[in-house]
Amino acid sequence: MNKVIQSPFHRGEKKIQARLGVSEKMEQFGRQVIRDYMPEQHQQFFTQLPFVLVAHADDSGFPWASILFNQSPFISSAHNQHLLINAQPIVGDPLANNLNIGKHLGLLGIELATRRRNRLSAYINHVSAQGIELTIKQAFGNCPQYIQKRAINVIDAKTMPVATTERLSQFDEAAMQLITNSDTFFVASYLANNRNTISEGADVSHRGGKAGFVRVDDEQTLTIPDYLGNFHFNTLGNFVENPQTGLLFIDFENGHLLTLTGSVEILWDSPDTKFFAGAERLWAFRLNHGFWLKNVLPLRWKLEGYSPNTLLTGSWKEAKATQKAERLKHHWQAYQIVKIVEESSIIKSFYLHAPANQKPSFKSGQFLTLKARVNNKEEIRTYTVSSAPADHYFRISVKQQGVFSNFLHQQMAVGDKIDVKAPMGAFTFDDRKIRPVVLISAGVGITPMISIARYVLQEGIRTRAMQPLIIICSARNTKQRAFFAELNEISEASAGKIKVFWVLSQAEAHLQLGDDYHYDGRLSKRLLEKFLTSNDYDVYLCGPNAFMQDQYNSLRALGIQDAHIFTEAFGVSSLVRACNKITSVVPIAKEAVIRFDQSQREQAWSPEKGTLLEFAESHGLTPEYGCRKGECGACKVKLLSGRIVYKQSISYVLDDNEILLCCAVPAMTENETISYLEIEL
Repeated sequence: MNKVIQSPFHRGEKKIQARLGVSEKMEQFGRQVIRDYMPEQHQQFFTQLPFVLVAHADDSGFPWASILFNQSPFISSAHNQHLLINAQPIVGDPLANNLNIGKHLGLLGIELATRRRNRLSAYINHVSAQGIELTIKQAFGNCPQYIQKRAINVIDAKTMPVATTERLSQFDEAAMQLITNSDTFFVASYLANNRNTISEGADVSHRGGKAGFVRVDDEQTLTIPDYLGNFHFNTLGNFVENPQTGLLFIDFENGHLLTLTGSVEILWDSPDTKFFAGAERLWAFRLNHGFWLKNVLPLRWKLEGYSPNTLLTGSWKEAKATQKAERLKHHWQAYQIVKIVEESSIIKSFYLHAPANQKPSFKSGQFLTLKARVNNKEEIRTYTVSSAPADHYFRISVKQQGVFSNFLHQQMAVGDKIDVKAPMGAFTFDDRKIRPVVLISAGVGITPMISIARYVLQEGIRTRAMQPLIIICSARNTKQRAFFAELNEISEASAGKIKVFWVLSQAEAHLQLGDDYHYDGRLSKRLLEKFLTSNDYDVYLCGPNAFMQDQYNSLRALGIQDAHIFTEAFGVSSLVRACNKITSVVPIAKEAVIRFDQSQREQAWSPEKGTLLEFAESHGLTPEYGCRKGECGACKVKLLSGRIVYKQSISYVLDDNEILLCCAVPAMTENETISYLEIEL
């Protein structure tokens, strides 16, 4: 008979993996990386550590996370299933009363200076004056995600104040302060040893984030984000089977420990999740009891830098600001210009901060709507955001061309404020990875592409799965070319998964082909064939209308489906698609009477008088507007009565009683010669 290989995961872990659709992948992966012995590099790793984290459950079933330390080397290994720890628990630590033969322990070896970590599951087979002798049940490595880099220093224990132990049944002020300021803690979970599984026993895991990523809800409750990880779900899987947990917070500067135990609840559908950057879900901890162990560690750590993954996550303060920003996204707010950068001879980038540290969420490709008084007239324009959603600022990159852009280039300075509405727009990047992606731009059309490229890089770092991307940038020459260095840095940081090609139509004579740019002349169908090895791509286009039309025609000739070509043009697009759809079958009225409710005006309309926005302007009204193509929502008003039809497709989402003036015209009313509309304007 063939031997049945037992799964490396228990029921709780499998439930979550099934819920998230990764069961088959993780079963195969787990059998490769989870072993019943320590590889040689793990043995060596543990024996060089100055401390180790340990999880256990006490006689009442409460899990605890502890720390053991001694002068290195204090851990030795006789063979790949053996570990001897020459250390004793800290006085007051519950582990001191639970070192019993057969006791299951979880161990986490973590080296903060190098951000390495490895996990062990073991049981005690002997306790003596020499230490705790363990037999290994499981061993596996963990990636360095969310581990902050810290340098360790050992001080003379004789110089430390007297150690104290204090029992807690609720968080005191000092505990709340330590928790709120922490960027790291450790979590112990426990699966009772009668489950008939190789995953039974205790486990201890690292959790990291920005300072402020643990929320103190009250004197006994914490809320904690769960970030994208390795899909093992060792901790959360244990929570599913046993909602008891232990938390350990280390005061890295003063040598204090806050060790807690209680119960936990996974918050799968909390509305708070969407406002917390990087959070896949949340979980809440409810304190049963705990201990302050003060002046117990002769170890000190100095923070040297956050993990790159941590920088892509948020804090509860930021989440609160994001939630406020969501409520105000349709309101004008004064954003401050904090930096201005010349990207080329004709393009400047303006870095903007929203008030009160708000950070409205958006998707790469969307735009900001700006309003200012220029030459004694109120002007509104839209500019694509060239930063990425995870950046801690908004950046717009503006070509100097026209009244509003001249105003930005010539009159706005760092420190100035300008009225802004939060990002909107339907030209957004689809990151479902159905097809390979190509970005094609000309001139200032590079702005959504740099946002997409930054997003793809950041998501690749966060998920450890970099999406391949081809970026083709067209410009006249190096003086007018923007983001050359930034895109090249992105390509390098992606290990070549993001490929960038520069096409110059009037390249300067001194440039080196291959280093300074890649192709001479204009982007053509023949050149596109060099980049596209098949006809199955998602292609994003942005640039002047003539450029867009040429590239669209070339892509269609190369077999790219119309539905896979996404476009963003300047002003009202004149792109002619191969399969344009009629936006509505409702006929346009031949005559109409339009009443503007607030201004108490009533006027006759006919088709040659244009859209409702153009009609209103021609009668002395000054409604807000932005894109004039149905994307930004700036011209949104309420339709009080009557029917309208849109002359072109709109992407802005409206309520049932709302319309966009920029694209709307009166619709023909059945059995009526003249249509009647009433608009709240």
